[in-house]
Amino acid sequence: MAGMNPRLAFAVVSSACWSAFQHGYSTGVLNAPQEVMSKWLQFEALSGTNLTLEATKEPKVTTIWSVTVAMYCVGGMIGGMLTGVIADRFGRKGGLLLNNVLVAVAAVFQGCAKVASSAELLILGRLVIGINSGLNAGLAPMYLAEISPVSLRGSIGTVYQLVITISILLSQVLGLESVLGTPDGWPWLLAVCAIPAIIQCATLPLCPESPKYLLLNKGRELHAQRALNWLRGDAAVHGEMEEMHQEAEKNKVSKKVTLRELFGNRSLRQPLLIAMTIMVAQQLSGINAVMFFSTEIFTQASIKAPYSQYATLGMGAMNVVMTVVSLVLVEVAGRKTLLLVGFTGMFVCTVALNVAMLYTTSYTWIPYLCIALVILFVVMFAVGPGSIPWFLVTELFNQSSRPAAASVAVTVNWAANFIVGLSFLPLQLILKANVFIIFAAFQLLFIIFISRKVPETKNKTVEEITAMFRQHM
Repeated sequence: MAGMNPRLAFAVVSSACWSAFQHGYSTGVLNAPQEVMSKWLQFEALSGTNLTLEATKEPKVTTIWSVTVAMYCVGGMIGGMLTGVIADRFGRKGGLLLNNVLVAVAAVFQGCAKVASSAELLILGRLVIGINSGLNAGLAPMYLAEISPVSLRGSIGTVYQLVITISILLSQVLGLESVLGTPDGWPWLLAVCAIPAIIQCATLPLCPESPKYLLLNKGRELHAQRALNWLRGDAAVHGEMEEMHQEAEKNKVSKKVTLRELFGNRSLRQPLLIAMTIMVAQQLSGINAVMFFSTEIFTQASIKAPYSQYATLGMGAMNVVMTVVSLVLVEVAGRKTLLLVGFTGMFVCTVALNVAMLYTTSYTWIPYLCIALVILFVVMFAVGPGSIPWFLVTELFNQSSRPAAASVAVTVNWAANFIVGLSFLPLQLILKANVFIIFAAFQLLFIIFISRKVPETKNKTVEEITAMFRQHM
């Protein structure tokens, strides 16, 4: 970790940790209290009728619940589309600070939904926090990439996914029946997102704006050098300033890349295709089907409800541990290797889980095998597919094309997330355990794509990476 110092670490925590918290917490927060919230939705949706039915089996409640879950992803798509505009207009740090206004709005909407007896308010709150998370997913990795030394870019980039996993686990712990997963506690569970926003508003103003943004976008050389000096501590910054000057000279020729130019420029098509495919791969791997509905999956595997929640916690804990491991491995094994290892392991687990769930009532040990396979699935995801896509996009593009590319990549990621969130439960009702065959087919396709098209970017500067694509034109 040579190159890390207290100020850089403070900037990483202030930017990535509290932004990624919103992303991860909102992803996992509806998992554990699904039954309790479904009963409330049943009362709201059906005006108190048919309350003797099991809430999660009522078709109208299932539809409203799927919309509530998926609306978060719709917001993510909107936030993703706004990333480039916000990043260029307000800066990376400025955009992250401004984004906390949406957290305040979402916390009020979600926290007051029950008091107002309004399922619509809950759905609207999920939409707003989704916009916040979509912006965070684009702005935070961009800020991290631009303040990191080349030797630490992968490890620091992994921090965003690490915090997502920690906050998912925290949301699952707080969502337990013994904590806030109760009829009276779930509005508070959803309003917790306001706390990290307050912390970020207190700490991030103490950090500098991205030096690259200050120099390349605003032309403020003195401010850029001061920001870099602050981030590097006692280390000399002449080499990095020279690299930024060289990139600035190239940007004067190429100018800022618009969305239209991003798709039309031959030298940008291949990295854009890679970025979009890797983002789709992350979501269509099936990970969010597991994250959103793990408790339901374990219940389907004949595991009793309380044990299902604790199995979900075990899954979340292993996700955190393996993301920490990947933080070290990413600078040793490289990006491409970890992506291939992760997706191959997920493919094996998915096929095995599909077979195992067909026999859950035949053998008493099969449900426990299902738990093990789901946890191993999450381990394989955390090894590479979980963290690498977020910062790989920032590595594939230079300063002039990075905001537009991040907008496209993040929007694609959330669109795929939306498709999974909206379709998984209905597909599961139709296909039962065979729903995982769909994910296995996608995983196999992504393994082939990564092995043939994705370059290794470890320890390479942005100029070296873009030069690779120019050579293959």
